[in-house]
Amino acid sequence: MPHFDEFYANKLRGTLGVTDAESVLDLRGTARPKAEASLTDMLERSRFAKGKTVAVRLDGPAPGGGETLFQPVGRLLLEAKRRGWVDRLQTLPAQDGLGFYVALAGKPARDGG
Repeated sequence: MPHFDEFYANKLRGTLGVTDAESVLDLRGTARPKAEASLTDMLERSRFAKGKTVAVRLDGPAPGGGETLFQPVGRLLLEAKRRGWVDRLQTLPAQDGLGFYVALAGKPARDGG
C-alpha cells in the first residue's frame, strides 16, 4: 500500500463530514451481515422518500490487521450509485474517522403536467 504524506492523504478524503449530514448510520461494532442488512434497508427505503444526506460511520482497522467493513460497505454504496440511488459518495474527513458521506437521491420528482 502506498504511503501518502498526511497533507496529500487529507486532499483525497472528503470535506463533508458527520456534522454536515442530516443523519448518521453508525455501523461501528456491528457484524458484517447486520451492517450490510442495515445499509441495504436504508438504501431501499431511500428510494421512496425525499433525498437526504447520511454519514455512515465504520470501525477503523483493528491493531494487528483484520477485515473492516470499509470495502463491503463501499461496494454496496458504489452499486447504489450506479443504480441512481446515491447522488454523491465520498469518504469522511480524517477527524470524523472511517466512513462515508452519502447523498441519497430519494424518490424521483414527478412532472405535474
